[in-house]
Amino acid sequence: MKAGRCAQLALTIAATACAWAVQADDAGPALKAGQEYLITTNYPNNLHVIDVASDTLYKSCQMPDKFGPGTAMMAPDNRTAYVLNNHYADIYGIDLDTCKTTFHANLSSVPGEVGKSMYSFALSPDGKEVYATVNPTQHLNDHYVVKPPRLEVYSTADGLEAKPVRTFPMPRQVYLMRAADDGSLFVAGPDIYKMDVKTGKYTVALPLRNWNRKGYSAPDVLYFWPHQSPRHEFSMLYTIAKFKDAKQDPNEAELLYGYLSVDLKTGKTHTQEFADLTELYFTGLRSPKDPNQIYGVLNRLAKYDIKQRKLIKAANLEHTYYCVTFDKKGDKLYLGGTFNDLAVFDPQTLEKVKNIKLPGGDMSTTTPQVFVR
Repeated sequence: MKAGRCAQLALTIAATACAWAVQADDAGPALKAGQEYLITTNYPNNLHVIDVASDTLYKSCQMPDKFGPGTAMMAPDNRTAYVLNNHYADIYGIDLDTCKTTFHANLSSVPGEVGKSMYSFALSPDGKEVYATVNPTQHLNDHYVVKPPRLEVYSTADGLEAKPVRTFPMPRQVYLMRAADDGSLFVAGPDIYKMDVKTGKYTVALPLRNWNRKGYSAPDVLYFWPHQSPRHEFSMLYTIAKFKDAKQDPNEAELLYGYLSVDLKTGKTHTQEFADLTELYFTGLRSPKDPNQIYGVLNRLAKYDIKQRKLIKAANLEHTYYCVTFDKKGDKLYLGGTFNDLAVFDPQTLEKVKNIKLPGGDMSTTTPQVFVR
């Protein structure tokens, strides 16, 4: 390696180390045991912690590198937040007590390739491993080569220089993932897959594109929010057409909203329609208090009775929100995404309680997560 190149590399490493050290200079207070918190991220590159009891900003951590998408998940220790960031190219572990970066995985681990993960990462139930679906592109002098996607498995104990300890082929077009209590990995894609993270073998746990439900279309799913919900399930919304007859005329079909769920304790899958498709929702969650009630949000906040397939109530919003989140007991409902504020609602009345304004810019497609330290 040329001397100039060596010097440039040394300066880059030194600058990165200094930047990560600066993160913890103003770490703020450590989190308190037994206290309930909410994390969310926003531009320019912030990780915020909200005190759920008071609905106030508790502290903010500056993350390394660049923002995007800022998708965060809490580790089982309820101390470390793992964030897919740096333009979908890196995963970071941030200690919420100190704001220090304790884990880093660059998804471009193969020379000559650029790897990105489209919201597709998860944590093992014991917190010892991080899983990421990497979509690699080989950069050549005059063209790019799109390579097959792969699952990369990282050990969280490897810290800031984490490299894949195992890799396996993955189906194309996969996105959200959640690990079940037994260690198996559920992956959303053309279908919902169940994968053995030790062998890489997978089966179809819930057909979607290959749904053979008589009288119905295949469901359509657009979902980028990996909720760590109090119900401990891997859930997403879908839309579907219920046809009038064997002609399957889409102009005569009944368009419906539904949700799919994987119970992360038992592995059981479930699908259920709950509403006519009259408006769009980006996210929806069932109530921690009443599994027969589901809440959806985008341009309005709506509450449905699932069994009766009936709208109970809806609330107008000051602006669009992408993501709905509950506190652990289901007493509060938080709306996040888009701008730089969290809206707090009463789930029973759908009356707004307050807005929590965050320092910085918009939250984009981040997923607010609630946990108890």
